[in-house]
Amino acid sequence: MRRVSTLSVVLAVVALVGAACGGDPDKPPAADPTPPGYAATLRPALQTILDGMRVPGAVVMVTSKDKGDWTEAFGTRALTGDLRVTAQDHFRIGSNTKTLTGTVVLQLAQEGKLALADPVSKYRPDVPNGDNITVTQLLDMRSGLYNYSEDEQFNVQLDTNPGRVWKQDELLAIAFGKQPYFAPGTGFHYSNTNTILLGLIIEKLTGRPLRDEFRTRIFEPVGMPETRMPVIDDVSIPAPHPRGYLFGTNVSTLTDAALPAAEQAAAKAGTLLPTDHTADSPSWTWAAGGAISTAGDLTRYVQALVGGGLLDAATQKLRFDSVRPADPANPGGAGYGLGIAKFDPLYGHDGQLPGFNSFMAGDPDRGVTVVVLTSLTAGPDGRQPANILAMAIIRALYPEPAPTGSPS
Repeated sequence: MRRVSTLSVVLAVVALVGAACGGDPDKPPAADPTPPGYAATLRPALQTILDGMRVPGAVVMVTSKDKGDWTEAFGTRALTGDLRVTAQDHFRIGSNTKTLTGTVVLQLAQEGKLALADPVSKYRPDVPNGDNITVTQLLDMRSGLYNYSEDEQFNVQLDTNPGRVWKQDELLAIAFGKQPYFAPGTGFHYSNTNTILLGLIIEKLTGRPLRDEFRTRIFEPVGMPETRMPVIDDVSIPAPHPRGYLFGTNVSTLTDAALPAAEQAAAKAGTLLPTDHTADSPSWTWAAGGAISTAGDLTRYVQALVGGGLLDAATQKLRFDSVRPADPANPGGAGYGLGIAKFDPLYGHDGQLPGFNSFMAGDPDRGVTVVVLTSLTAGPDGRQPANILAMAIIRALYPEPAPTGSPS
């Protein structure tokens, strides 16, 4: 949530994938006692990654028509005890929530309730330079607005008062008090501020809480009974669920997620353990990262997100076509668009917040979906475990080198 987690993994994934594959768009797979052949190789490889990164627990769910579907749970729900993680466990999904917010905004545009070219000042007159920032630029992270979750004093508060319930206006006040990164439309910077504003626009236009819009527009139509957007002061996670852990602190990992070398060695030796952040308030993430889900629900969601059903054909095409390189000088690198990232050739997102890391993506042409949920934010070396696991899975499903060029 604090860093550009999505883009860091895109850069690696783009270099790993590119061959044909297929999947079943109708339903997520159930745990299979006779998994497909690729699982036999992947299972020990993923376990090695989990052990090396000191991840307590994880769930992997893959669909592929050509290679078969695979669901597997790894590890335990807590650092102590032997209660195993299951495929039905609930996880906080962090910035994957941004795709939900973006989808509702695009639905409202379809309905004529807003225009993507509208200035944000039409809905929030207090946004600095809001006359020149469009809804599109909020969606594709090109507004230039400061990311409140990069502020050091904000992260001090997350460490010293993890139960604090943050109001949206408090978060925006932090962002609006800082200089923008660039003039609107002239650069790219991943910013939770953008998505908080989009959530407030949704509530202003619909007159309903964002969580209700998610439920009626996405969760119920797609069939996601285990997914929810909690009320702002709710820190609970539905049972069953693992504990969520973080190495270091929010402040110490703000600019560099990797622990100092001595602490990395201690973590590897098992003498330094991550701390439990399960009960931290997620209120500061809200529209940018507050949702809770399961692997099965996310698989259904990804299939609708990339395969169609949530948006009309024209808007779906607009969303896919909106993906552009974050760095124009590196057209084969990271891509981001209207509340969605591209992991060539998969579209989706990832999510990170204290205690949890997650990845979800799907190939709209071949039907592949990959969902990974972990109960650790980042390993001692700063890498995000769900993303590293996802890269290993994608490499197995797409064994040929990816083509060069733009991910869009």
